Amino acid sequence: MTRELEQSNPALIGRREAIRRAALLAGVALSPEWLSIVGRAQTPATRTYLTAAQGPLVSAAAERILPRTDTPGAIDVGVPAFIDRFYGEFMSTADRQLLVSAVDEIEKAASTAHGASFAALTAMQQDAVLRSIATAQQGREPSSFGLLRSVTVLGYFTSEQVGKSVLHYDPVPGAYESCVPIDQVGRRHWTT
Repeated sequence: MTRELEQSNPALIGRREAIRRAALLAGVALSPEWLSIVGRAQTPATRTYLTAAQGPLVSAAAERILPRTDTPGAIDVGVPAFIDRFYGEFMSTADRQLLVSAVDEIEKAASTAHGASFAALTAMQQDAVLRSIATAQQGREPSSFGLLRSVTVLGYFTSEQVGKSVLHYDPVPGAYESCVPIDQVGRRHWTT
């Protein structure tokens, strides 16, 4: 959806705005235990957990889920490293298997559709592969692609760079004002 279309009809929101809103809602519901896990997963890992074949595919998929626009993309803020560490140190065995299933499904779909590895495809081809997998898994619980997308969004919106440059952070917000026009706060959304 183009910015012009969004600006001409304020009722429409873009993909990144929808993801941002979902992440903010999810952030409200996170328990303190999850926050500490996410915080530890954001620190650099001393080793890698995904295989040499899985790592580039996860990086490419994360970048297609949240590509660079006027804001940093998933790779720019270290989401692939976050996913690798989250996978290796914090996911349950069932979630690890589900994430590996997502990686395998993406690679198989890329090979079937284009005869090449997902990481080697063009951005448009990667988008088509991810869309086909998301559509095929729609309504399926648990969804392997849904897990990959959720971990990507979690890594993105809990990164320090996004917290500082995309969202607005005010550690001591002051008095509570319930109805402040968004234009008065710089059209930026708040993070905690």
